Order: sequence, then C-alpha cells, then structure tokens
Amino acid sequence: MSDAPAPPHRATEPAAPDYPQMIAPTGLVEPAPRRVRAVLADRTVLDTTRAMYVWEWPNYPQYHVPLADIDPAVLVDQQHQQRTKRGTAHLHGLRVGDTFRPGAARVYREDAAAGLADTVRLDWSALDAWYEEDEQVFVHPRNPYVRVDAIRSSRPVRVELEGVVLAESASPVMVFETGLPTRYYLPRTDVRFEHLLPTDTVTECPYKGTTTAYWSVRVGQATHQDLAWSYDFPTRQLLPITGMVAFYNEKVDHVVAGRLLERPTTHFFAS
Repeated sequence: MSDAPAPPHRATEPAAPDYPQMIAPTGLVEPAPRRVRAVLADRTVLDTTRAMYVWEWPNYPQYHVPLADIDPAVLVDQQHQQRTKRGTAHLHGLRVGDTFRPGAARVYREDAAAGLADTVRLDWSALDAWYEEDEQVFVHPRNPYVRVDAIRSSRPVRVELEGVVLAESASPVMVFETGLPTRYYLPRTDVRFEHLLPTDTVTECPYKGTTTAYWSVRVGQATHQDLAWSYDFPTRQLLPITGMVAFYNEKVDHVVAGRLLERPTTHFFAS
C-alpha cells in the first residue's frame, strides 16, 4: 500500500480557534460542592467539603481549603511571607514523619481576597494523592466549566506527517473538550505502527486518566518525539476511547472528511 495520500482540500486559516474557549476569568472564586481530600505519606492531611475554586489562570482552578480542615500537626510555619494578588501568603511546609515538603502551603489571613480569609492553598504536586469524593484526581482540580465528550463518528480521518500516512479510519472517536482542539482517536487496526516507536512517557489528565502508551513518529531519518498516545483504562466518562490512538493536532496533519485542518497552537506546544 502506498503512503502517498490524495491531495486534500486545504481549509483557509481560521480567524479564531474553532473550539470553545475557557470562560472563567483569572481571579474568579467559586465554592466547590464536593468532598476534597489529600494524602501525604499515607496520612490524610486535609478533608473538607468547604473548598473554594480559585482561578489563577483561565484553564483550570486550584483549591483553597479552610485552615480548620487541615490537620494542624502537619503544618510547619516557615516564618516567611509573600505578597500575591490574593493577599499575603504565609508560607508553611508540610511534615509527616520523615517526609517534609517545604513551602507547599500558603496560608491566607485577614487581608485575603473576598472569601479566602483563613484558607490554605496547597501545591498540588506536593501531595501524594488527591481525591474528589472517593475518586482520585490527577494533575489539578477538574474545572467545573469544562465539558469533555467522547463521541463515535463516521467522518473519515487521516493523519499525516510530511506526506506519510500514519493512520486512516472511517470509525474515529472524537473527543470534544472545552479549551482544546478536537482530538481524534482511531482504532489501533487503522494505525500504521511501522512509523511509530514506543516510548516510556506517561502523562496524566484529570478528565481522562493515565496514559498507558506513548509513541514517537519516525518519518525518513527524523524522529518526532511523543506525538501519539493511548488510554487502555480511561475514566468511565471517556470509555469510548479505550485502547484507541490519538495524535497531537499541533504537530501532525489531520484530514477530516477531505478537509485539511489547520494545526492549532495550544499550551502543550506553544511554538
């Protein structure tokens, strides 16, 4: 089978992204009506139903947790203050036994922004695990204004790089996610793995779960690092993508129903 694709119909460059953008402004504070817990060194250091979402940038929020809902024994006052847009942050470390995470907690007092007095902002990565209700959440809190849908489609999708066909399918699953371009997940039987090289990369997503495979793409003598991925065990909301393969729109070409899509610019690949 030849790798030479039929010449696609090229779309004109869009004036704006062709997918919904984030709507929460920086600085927005909203209540989070779910139980939030975090664990460090096998110890639950916070347990609250009174967390607040705080948007430090539009893509997703961070949690501010009432100081009263954090185990006081784990907080270590580092006697240092920082001025932030949300008020004066009093830096604390987190200590559980021999485990110490310096500067992992910022305590806000009376001069905090509205609704944030006597709350703590914890660095997400400083904790070993976070839970919303009884489900573990990865990377950052789920944005309540983000919708992620995995929808089966019969629109044919072809994936190319430098004229080489990497995958082609008439039965994709399209993932529509607020703030990101549509991702096209294709059955593995429709992927030309002779162009793909497995890597050890693992990424996590609060909406999809943890990847179980990543591939680089080899075209000619060039290898393009980590352009395709798959989830064998996605979250229940994204079960239709189980075992399927997607490619970064930002770095490869997608031809959908004969129309060549413009490569988007996202925070994953800024250039």
